[in-house]
Amino acid sequence: MGTVISQAVNSAARDSLITRRYLHNREYSDIYKENGDLSYISPRGELAGPIKYIINGRITKTYMILAIPELPVAFAMVPDFTVKVIDERSSGVRTPSLKLGGTFYFRLSKSVSNYKYATLKFTHHSNGQDGEALDSTGRINTRDGNFSTNYLTIGYNSGTKTSAVNAVSYSFNHYAGFEWHKWFHYEKALTHDYGFTRIIYDFSLRRYVKKKENWRSDIGLNYAVNAMQNYGALAIKKRLNIEGSFNYSFPFMNNVFLMAAVGYYGEDPYNIYYRNKYSYLRLGVSSGL
Repeated sequence: MGTVISQAVNSAARDSLITRRYLHNREYSDIYKENGDLSYISPRGELAGPIKYIINGRITKTYMILAIPELPVAFAMVPDFTVKVIDERSSGVRTPSLKLGGTFYFRLSKSVSNYKYATLKFTHHSNGQDGEALDSTGRINTRDGNFSTNYLTIGYNSGTKTSAVNAVSYSFNHYAGFEWHKWFHYEKALTHDYGFTRIIYDFSLRRYVKKKENWRSDIGLNYAVNAMQNYGALAIKKRLNIEGSFNYSFPFMNNVFLMAAVGYYGEDPYNIYYRNKYSYLRLGVSSGL
């Protein structure tokens, strides 16, 4: 009799363990998507920048292709499109920024409230143009010059979710990454002039009311560490990109925020415009889609 009871207890314990693992893996899929970048629409674009825009928009979304709750590994396709409409007679876009890639996620912890996971991303970045990247004078051709590069990014994500008090909870989220381009094809005009190797760090603090995200405060920076022909390792004005943002959602909004961001580009990430260096203010509406 005792043996039967013992076997039943062991079986129940195994079933309980399997159920917990299943639920943890399913909840991690939500964490992966929530930690993705926000999309946005910004009238007038980057205020104070060198180019005047009518409107800027970014659309990005995490499509979970492989998200089996029984597995600690997941995979997603992550398209990321940015368009800036220039304030000129034709209101031209000229060179949209198109990023297509995929991300592998590797869960490193069983805990959801103190989550940990690693990522491996492959990204193709181009602007859809086929003109020469340099014009006849040797300057960057920002009208129809080709821009293309491919890169890997390895990253480590960790975060803490607090327990709800009066239906209010918070999460603290960290991301550290390393970006590498040189193993893959890229536009040769970028050689010795572009941030091919970057160290990345992002932090966000988020507030939830009845499990709905009420606001999100982000700060992110990346720094180019590869050799560049005209810039030393401490050339901060060229190598550093940094941005701080605040996104607020009113109770009647569904996963949509009012957005304000301030930052500095040592290297404008908008494809062929990478030589632009400027501080900016961006106002608009953002969404996690």
